Amino acid sequence: MKDSTHIYTRVAAVVTFAVIVIATAIFLSGRGHSASANAPTGNGPATNSAQSVPTVDLSPSQLNSIKIEPVGTYAFPVEKEAVGNIDYDEDLSVQVFPSYQGTIIKTFVELGAEVQKDQPLYTIKSPDLIQAESNLIGGAATYELTTKELARAKDLYTTSVGVPQRELEQAISDQQTAEGALKAARDAVLVFGKTDAEIDQMIASRKIDPALVVRSPIRGKITSKDAQPGFFVQPGNLPAPYSVADVGLKWMLANVPESESAFFRLGQPVVVRTLAYDGRIFNGKVSKIYESVDPNTHRVTIRSEITDPKNDLRPGMLANFVIRVDAPVEATAIPANGVVREPDGTMAAWVTTDRRRFTERIIKVGLRKDGRVQIIDGLQRGELVVSDGAVFVSNMLEASPSD
Repeated sequence: MKDSTHIYTRVAAVVTFAVIVIATAIFLSGRGHSASANAPTGNGPATNSAQSVPTVDLSPSQLNSIKIEPVGTYAFPVEKEAVGNIDYDEDLSVQVFPSYQGTIIKTFVELGAEVQKDQPLYTIKSPDLIQAESNLIGGAATYELTTKELARAKDLYTTSVGVPQRELEQAISDQQTAEGALKAARDAVLVFGKTDAEIDQMIASRKIDPALVVRSPIRGKITSKDAQPGFFVQPGNLPAPYSVADVGLKWMLANVPESESAFFRLGQPVVVRTLAYDGRIFNGKVSKIYESVDPNTHRVTIRSEITDPKNDLRPGMLANFVIRVDAPVEATAIPANGVVREPDGTMAAWVTTDRRRFTERIIKVGLRKDGRVQIIDGLQRGELVVSDGAVFVSNMLEASPSD
């Protein structure tokens, strides 16, 4: 009995020792595996298990594929964008009606033509002009007759034949009355746009010129034409026979969200780009902010005056405008090529201290302009980051050590 108890005790001690040895071996084996995983292999990725921050070591040849620069600052302009369309400046557009009613006789210019101020556009046969010219010719004839009668009366009065004083005075009165009537008739025809030379020719030939010439009131471009020979036209009766616009200025009408309407003010500079002229910039300024809000879209119409000296913009063109609504914001920034979008939507940059090992840093970005990205959080000014080739570094993180 004593021997069996002794044997049992020795067996139990051996088993306990074996368990301790196995447990120790397993523990040491686990620690050895963790250290191996943390160590970088060649030029492949290395992971800091304590913080789970991915790092990548690049070889000298791989460093040639990227650029590195310190985190800096950039003055980001505070801008708003909108899409709109081009139109003529209606404040510089004139509908050219005749001063009197009549029938169009002839037109002189076509749609789209450039015209000068006072250039003839069309002529009409006006009954009012015909009446005024008839009065002119009649007045001229009466004046000529009374002038001859006055000369005859003066001759007779001074000769031995003689005429009564009363007859001479009557001739003088008749001649003066005819002279006043002729002057009034000339002025009436001048109102229709006839020149003094044309009036003199009309009096000399005793022929009526029924054509009333309608001229362009401004220099510009013919933007609409509803004039054909035979059409009856009246002052102010739409449509106007012609419309002329100063095309050196255009309007751009754009609709902006109601929530952004407070950012816009009269006189703000506007930069406009169109699909027709890729890359070309047209400059202007905000000229009107409409009072009403579209109840369906909840947008406000912004009107801008755009300088277009060569008349390249066409009404109806789609255009994009950018308005600088506030002073530029000086902010921490890095080049856009230094930012990587992760599969989960987060943004990241690659930071280094020795220009060999690179650590991924999750960042928060803001404004973008001219190839620069505002860094709201995650980087400090002066830190070294990959400024070009950040995607390349991210791809190296995914590469296997053998790559």
